[in-house]
Amino acid sequence: MRRADGNVRSRPMRAGIETYLAPLLRVTALTPRMLRLRVGGESLRGFAAGRCADERVKLFFPAPGERAPVLPEIGPTGLRYPEGAQPPHARNYTVRRFDPDTLELDLDFVIHGAGRACEWARRARPGDLLGIAGPAGGYTPSAAADAHLIAGDETALPAIATIVERLTPGARARVIVEVAGPEEEQPLDAGPGVDVTWVHRGAAGWRAPTPLERAVRSVEWPGGVVHAWVAGEAGVVRAIRRHLRDERGLGREALDASGYWRHGMTVEQWVEAEGVEYAAEERDE
Repeated sequence: MRRADGNVRSRPMRAGIETYLAPLLRVTALTPRMLRLRVGGESLRGFAAGRCADERVKLFFPAPGERAPVLPEIGPTGLRYPEGAQPPHARNYTVRRFDPDTLELDLDFVIHGAGRACEWARRARPGDLLGIAGPAGGYTPSAAADAHLIAGDETALPAIATIVERLTPGARARVIVEVAGPEEEQPLDAGPGVDVTWVHRGAAGWRAPTPLERAVRSVEWPGGVVHAWVAGEAGVVRAIRRHLRDERGLGREALDASGYWRHGMTVEQWVEAEGVEYAAEERDE
């Protein structure tokens, strides 16, 4: 889920990634604007998620009237579809949770607007088939950091939750999440050294500086080595990244920043307007 209806990332999926066709098992409303879709079954045998936080999969959605999407082969140059096949709508999403014993995969969708992925999630019913490629990517909070700053909007919330769950016991972290309002807050499995702050956009919407940017700027900076992970709307992430680099002095090795989506644009419009790959515009590796 990222960019409002999915995540945008910076690299094509590597050769050797497997594809799966999995049935939807359950749909759960986590908040008024977020749904959790659980897919699974024997078709996910061999799926190897859970090695680190913020792992991603590429989802392939059936076209209206179709039961299952056409799945591609994944090679060194990217996705390749059978000759004559119409490529399905595809988006990148975070692996919220995968259980290798039950073969159940949880994917969280922010539901707003009229994006095709959102529309599919709204209409989805148990038994509907979803194409999956992955997992790929991931983030491991550094045990060498004395403190962590983790910040993002609701599109980054599934990734934030996985990062918080993988922090070293006793780690110090400041987590800041921006959501539309208090009804969109979710419980996070945070340890005693993790301070979670929720900020709300409210009627101001995406007017700059957003509550997320203001909250990051107002953080009392901890001593020692600080690592930061930031994701969400691309313009907001760009502003926060500049602040962390120029005013807080974070080097590239200590900052992971990803623009997942662009306010007021579909992913396709964003790619065309700004020349970003189907990928993260602002990711620091």
